Amino acid sequence: MSPATDPLALLHEVFGYAQFRGHQQAIVDHVIAGGDALVLMPTGGGKSLCYQVPAIARHRAGQGVAVVVSPLIALMHDQVGALEEAGVHAAFLNSTLDAAGAQAVERELLSGRLVMLYAAPERITNPRFLAMLDSLHERGRLSLVAIDEAHCVSQWGHDFREEYLQLGQLADRYPGVPRIALTATADEHTRADILDRLQLGQARAFVSSFDRPNIRYAIVEKDNARAQLLRFLRDEHEGDAGIVYCQSRRKVEETAEWLVAEGISALPYHAGLDADVRRRHQDRFLREEGLVMVATVAFGMGIDKPDVRFVAHLDLPKNIEGYYQETGRAGRDGEPADAWMTYGLADVVNQRRMIDESTAADDFKRLQIGKLEALLALAESLDCRRQRLLAYFGEDISGAGQGGGGRWRCGNCDNCLNPPQRWDATEAARKALSCVYRFWQHSGIGYGAGHLIDVLRGKSTDKTRERGHEQLSTFGIGADLSEAQWRGVVRQLIALGHLASEGEYNTLALTDSARAVLRGEVKIELREPREPAPRTRSSRSRGAQPKVPRAASTLDAAGQARFAALKAWRSDVAKEHNLPAYIVFNDATLAQMAADAPDSLTALAGISGVGAKKLEAYGREILRVLEQVEMAG
Repeated sequence: MSPATDPLALLHEVFGYAQFRGHQQAIVDHVIAGGDALVLMPTGGGKSLCYQVPAIARHRAGQGVAVVVSPLIALMHDQVGALEEAGVHAAFLNSTLDAAGAQAVERELLSGRLVMLYAAPERITNPRFLAMLDSLHERGRLSLVAIDEAHCVSQWGHDFREEYLQLGQLADRYPGVPRIALTATADEHTRADILDRLQLGQARAFVSSFDRPNIRYAIVEKDNARAQLLRFLRDEHEGDAGIVYCQSRRKVEETAEWLVAEGISALPYHAGLDADVRRRHQDRFLREEGLVMVATVAFGMGIDKPDVRFVAHLDLPKNIEGYYQETGRAGRDGEPADAWMTYGLADVVNQRRMIDESTAADDFKRLQIGKLEALLALAESLDCRRQRLLAYFGEDISGAGQGGGGRWRCGNCDNCLNPPQRWDATEAARKALSCVYRFWQHSGIGYGAGHLIDVLRGKSTDKTRERGHEQLSTFGIGADLSEAQWRGVVRQLIALGHLASEGEYNTLALTDSARAVLRGEVKIELREPREPAPRTRSSRSRGAQPKVPRAASTLDAAGQARFAALKAWRSDVAKEHNLPAYIVFNDATLAQMAADAPDSLTALAGISGVGAKKLEAYGREILRVLEQVEMAG
């Protein structure tokens, strides 16, 4: 193999990295050789290199252009911008191009000059576009097809997109062209669907660890969610970039307005906003530091911003795949990040109701309920969050953690850092179910969780008096427990399916499985509600600049000065090229420049992340910036 097509040589020449990570080398070699692949790799694990390096190698070997299926415009723009910066000729076809721009890209495609073309699945399966691919294939100029976010093809997954179903035809239409499907999240059902629907039965599967050790997972019981979020942001993430996920569009807008009123730079994002507004907000988030994006799950897929320091959920996601995908947008640069969520009884009720009231088939509903119950088990868990999260994807990390008190600990989730107290809630559960039974026996109708808790605790209200519920045998039998404890009991009973929440008013009713609990045959163990652990308050004032990245935190005073100067230079270059700053160079590369203070192009070329094209384009400017800092010092 010549140096021009050798994967490791390409990695260094184009991207400036000395070595592949994890399974990257094996994937790259397999695809260059013409093999199909299914790649499961966590967000930030380097999935894009798994098809970009083969695309470059096969193009240089005269095998033509690689087509990349990408579901989001923002991802296309960022990937193409980064490739062009690295000296790789790439383009995209999407709705942001006018007719003349689209025609220019099509000419480049048919000429064979393009190395990679990014397009959405509906564009790729359009008859006119397929005719162009047919022409390339007939001439041996279609080098590979990469299908990013491949979980979108699965109806069992968390982000199904019908247009992905048409991509299976590419297998029959372009035999001999290697195809690589990539995703960060897929359980066994979803993996099987990807292989089946994309006709990848002969593909080799590469499954990397799903662990993101730099992310700290924390889940707290909802009790004034806004106050909890504000405390989290001010105590731990003042001035940091992050994402706050909400379930509804209205809540997104109200939360963003409230954060701005509290002095936090925030923008809303949801599918109901005008397309230009969404694009403008997304561009600001990618290009500015310290912005908080408040969004529905419409925002996030394919967002490459590396310095997202936190992802917060104000509402419960639908399943663990969604939770993992969304939290994975934090800490792509490998530096410490937080995945924080607050959830409560209403979240459980709402999610169960949405499944129950959907028009889906019964088997699909059963699977979705199972997925929700797995997420609720994660939220209610008393043991390590990370271990439970990874076990969902079939990964056992119990041999890699810390032992203590007979329990495995990852050392970077709330349950491991501050182990919760647990209590046997079996008798309390029986009391709650018995009280619900008495409601139906007495009145022939059900009541909501709030009224149930009032009756259990013996709280006299207009409603308990008017309904005659103060005469029930269950009135006051739970006075020994707090309201927070009872919320936990009811929430868990709904999560486990022993209670059902019905109708417009979320009235509670017993299910068939409640009988076993009432008879004492099922043990219910819950976590003790607790106040948030005291945190070390940030010494930075409101509106302060973001923290110094970990990569630069060990620099001495002279190194910090070099790092600051390089960041300012990078910002100017990014604005000039209309790119996010991290596409020019990431923080880790700038930090290494600041630490090593290279004084020649040869020395600069040895820094990770400095490829040949960037060395040629920016090398002398970087040396000039470093020299000016030295002279000023």
